Amino acid sequence: MGMTKNELFEILNNGFSDSVIEIQDLAGDNDHYAVKIISNEFKGLNKIKQHKLVYDVLGKKMGYTLHALSIKTEVPEE
Repeated sequence: MGMTKNELFEILNNGFSDSVIEIQDLAGDNDHYAVKIISNEFKGLNKIKQHKLVYDVLGKKMGYTLHALSIKTEVPEE
């Protein structure tokens, strides 16, 4: 099934509106991506909680529409 890079961006951008989002298509199959999200929403959270926020935004798309996702999260520099 899969999802396009633009669809993934829209979902993540709606969930992290104040963020910088970079997406790389790892296999060219609309199913394997690497994302880097820089957001103030991650401030004060450990990496596990940051990644959980990303999975929460993706909801049921992860594991069904989207097969594999490598996640890198950061807090913006002040």
